[in-house]
Amino acid sequence: MLDAVNYILGLGAAIFLPLVMIVLGLAMGMSLKKAISAGLTLGIAFTGMNVILGFMFDAIGPAATALVEHTGLQLTAIDVGWSPIAAIAWAWPYALILFPVQIAINILMLALKWTNCLNVDLWNVWGKIFVAAMVMGLTGSLAFGLIAAGIQIVFELINGDLIQKQLYRICKIPGVTCTHPMMLQAPLLSAINRVLDFIPGLNQVNMNAADMRKKLGLFGENSVMGFLIGALIAVMGGYDLKGVLTTAMQVATSLVLFPMVAKLFMQALAPIADAAGAFMKARFKGREFYVGLDWPFLAGSSELWVTAIILVPFELLWAVGLSYFDMNNVIPLASVINVVVAVPALIVTGGNLLRMIIICIIATPTYLWVATSFAGMLTDMAAQSGTLQVQAGQYITWIQLEVPELRWSLAHMFNGEPAGIGLFVLFCAMFVWYFKRMKKRDAELEAAGK
Repeated sequence: MLDAVNYILGLGAAIFLPLVMIVLGLAMGMSLKKAISAGLTLGIAFTGMNVILGFMFDAIGPAATALVEHTGLQLTAIDVGWSPIAAIAWAWPYALILFPVQIAINILMLALKWTNCLNVDLWNVWGKIFVAAMVMGLTGSLAFGLIAAGIQIVFELINGDLIQKQLYRICKIPGVTCTHPMMLQAPLLSAINRVLDFIPGLNQVNMNAADMRKKLGLFGENSVMGFLIGALIAVMGGYDLKGVLTTAMQVATSLVLFPMVAKLFMQALAPIADAAGAFMKARFKGREFYVGLDWPFLAGSSELWVTAIILVPFELLWAVGLSYFDMNNVIPLASVINVVVAVPALIVTGGNLLRMIIICIIATPTYLWVATSFAGMLTDMAAQSGTLQVQAGQYITWIQLEVPELRWSLAHMFNGEPAGIGLFVLFCAMFVWYFKRMKKRDAELEAAGK
């Protein structure tokens, strides 16, 4: 059974999620033709987004590596990206348990009216497996691992309700929300955003990509912004003129293509969301339900990509600077384009580009520090599972830990460490504040007719 499930999941999100959505569409009353069409379009959208992401990383990654090499630092923890970490999670002997755990918690919370979100993003159950495996690896307790994963699932579902209206204002796809773990970074980012409210001048600026195009003209276009940012990163990496121009053109191409591919998500998800909403409302009158999905349906936002690319040199500077204080040992490589902080920043700021950039710069050290902290554990997990062999004196880790402060607190809280317990209590307190703030924000925007 494990081999069968691993085979299906090994097909990748571009195959697995469309299959789930076709089944969901048929179960919700869609015709076979519409369900298959929507599912195939979703798969095409995921594939297209992955192609562009890979293309952009191939352009920026080498330049970022060259910049780190110019510093002369010998950082021994290598950022390997999400794919090897997911492989480590799936190799955990108890991985399959998290499927019924996630489904059971979701059904229970729907029944108790604790959420209106039906999370169909079963592909990303590996994120919960990852948490459970880490906690068990640190504590030796399977029960603690499953409880930790369950806590993350509860937060994801509650947050899916909280951000749904903000998501709709950004992407205009009705009836969907995002249950990806990265969205749980929103409480911290929201707190930083609140501090910015008290900075004179900055609290008056609200500029998205469309406003930038109006004010900056040619320099506000995605193509021109991408070209200039790509050129800057290439120059910082020490490229020659040809390398600078090539990198600049590749980044410009990526920024132009992202919104085009993102339209496919709307084309695929809107009919499925409508069918699911009608099905649930017919059986639960007076309630509004949302379909929980992975994050790429938001990838049409220019603000997201401008922020993620601008963040690259700052991420490298943080990595270099923190290493002098023994707070970082990670070479940012596979995750140097850190979308997992840019996406929740998009939500908490409502697409305010300047605030997104500032918030992401401030939050970046959290990712580097936790990635450094987990390097030894992840290296051991890779070796024990036979997933990845690492040379002596070298470590693997993952910068995009999605919600680093929660995952660090869960691992160390269940290990009985006061720091972990204290950080988890702080996260819960921040989440309660963030919950109230998001509810108030939705009410204010609805009253203003937005």
